[in-house]
Amino acid sequence: MSGNTFGTVFRVTTYGESHGPALGAVIDGCPSGLPLSAADIQKELDRRRPGQSALTTPRKEPDVAVIESGVFEGRTTGAPIAVRIVNENQRPSDYGDTARLFRPGHADRTWFEKYGLRDYRGGGRSSGRETAARVAAGAVAKKLLGLYGIRICAWTESIGPIAAKSGAPENAESNAVRCRDAEAAAEMEAYIQAKAAEKESVGGVVACRADGLPVGWGEPVFDKLDAVLAHAVLSVGGVKGIEFGSGFAASLLCGSENNRPGHSGGVLGGISDGEPLFFRVAVKPTPSVFKTQIFRGEDGTETETALRGRHDPCLCPRIVPVIEAMTAVVLADFALLGRCSRTGKPALQTEEKTLK
Repeated sequence: MSGNTFGTVFRVTTYGESHGPALGAVIDGCPSGLPLSAADIQKELDRRRPGQSALTTPRKEPDVAVIESGVFEGRTTGAPIAVRIVNENQRPSDYGDTARLFRPGHADRTWFEKYGLRDYRGGGRSSGRETAARVAAGAVAKKLLGLYGIRICAWTESIGPIAAKSGAPENAESNAVRCRDAEAAAEMEAYIQAKAAEKESVGGVVACRADGLPVGWGEPVFDKLDAVLAHAVLSVGGVKGIEFGSGFAASLLCGSENNRPGHSGGVLGGISDGEPLFFRVAVKPTPSVFKTQIFRGEDGTETETALRGRHDPCLCPRIVPVIEAMTAVVLADFALLGRCSRTGKPALQTEEKTLK
């Protein structure tokens, strides 16, 4: 299987399955001398961790980050950084009844057709649990970006028909749905709980903003900043669309209107323009619902049954730190690539003092 590694200089490889013994990430290309501890990674993992509230899966996983290589005496050594996260609350028996059935809306059938077999324990490698490894890698990327004064913040902008109307993005961590608008957050929570009681799930929109980017990150042809970000974010399970700045609404504007600051989302010609980077992603409803549905078997026969297991009724609250993590990985890669983009370009002073 290919496609488990992302990045050019700052490279991240993830491994592990939903109900296997462990999962993790190997981060290569991180410069030496960066202050890094397990606590830095744990802080981000705790934001993604399951079982945080009644709005998330009841699966209880401590998601303890163990740094197995690449850090010595609190600083990165330049060697690959390996982070391991043990699975402690596996229940593969929940999936025994559907071991030979393809769950509606999941990757079961496509995986089986491609590889001839599949790990049916919660989706195996296709499970959303794989994103824990991405969040661990993103924590390292965030530490590196901190040297550049870059801050990344994502939040839930809407769930179902309910949208935020006001509030600063920083307010999002104060409620279970991670919405910047406290009044809308209460409505979102009630909406998710009502749909969960009907054995349904719901989708939404997550927004992300990165402040402090310099002009010049990104490449003008295939590796445009927005193109690589789209690749990274769309690789997250459950994400079905992305738009930068005005996005699809730009199609309704005239050129002079769309040329005004803010409409570009911080990217022009595939290169950061110095404005805040801003994009939105569409998140589909969790495909795992407990209603009776039609399941297709490996032999093509159809069976009417219902799922068992533990699943999020809405992905948005826990996907927020995952979107931040993938954004951080992309920006960290472009930060390192940018150091060799022009002869004589001065190095970042903070970086020179810190990374020795």
